[in-house]
Amino acid sequence: MQALTNRSKVVVKKEMSLAEKLYLPAILNGLKITFSHFFAKKATISYPEETRAFAPVYRGMHVLKRDENGAERCTACGLCAVACPAEAITMVAAERKKGEEKLYREEKYAAVYEINMLRCIFCGLCEEACPKEAIFLTDRIVPSDYERDGFIYGKDKLVDPIDKPIDVSVRETAEVAAFKKDKEYAHNQTWKDQVNTRKSGH
Repeated sequence: MQALTNRSKVVVKKEMSLAEKLYLPAILNGLKITFSHFFAKKATISYPEETRAFAPVYRGMHVLKRDENGAERCTACGLCAVACPAEAITMVAAERKKGEEKLYREEKYAAVYEINMLRCIFCGLCEEACPKEAIFLTDRIVPSDYERDGFIYGKDKLVDPIDKPIDVSVRETAEVAAFKKDKEYAHNQTWKDQVNTRKSGH
């Protein structure tokens, strides 16, 4: 029989020593590796007592913003739902009633606004599509839950709290921030601005 290569190697069966038969070298080597990890830097942290620093581009839980007077900015136009590639956003529009000007910024608002967090891929297309600067992705982590229904987030979890508004200025460009201050555009006007405009006769 002819060998295909000349790289043949003679294998010699080495007799094991008593220590090797008792697996002492292997056990001691394993203990050495184990004890070395006691003094190594931990790869994990004790969350939530400890938190890691987030990158400026991190996209976490959503928030529906209010204007400076506390009125909801969302007008239920549906552009965020259309832009969402995961089809995670659903909403029901309603007409603002008389006396609700302080609650909703414009005549049309979202009576129901829901995001399925199990579908959401946190791509940020919803906030890019929104013409009212109403929805943003924050640096907050979406809490865990044991039930699937717990991941359907409605307005009770999404709307910005009045007493502790969430800062999303890091996600706004300087051009957008400057544009939002221009009161010549109707969508930048609050109900107070509109009342003052009517009084002045402009």
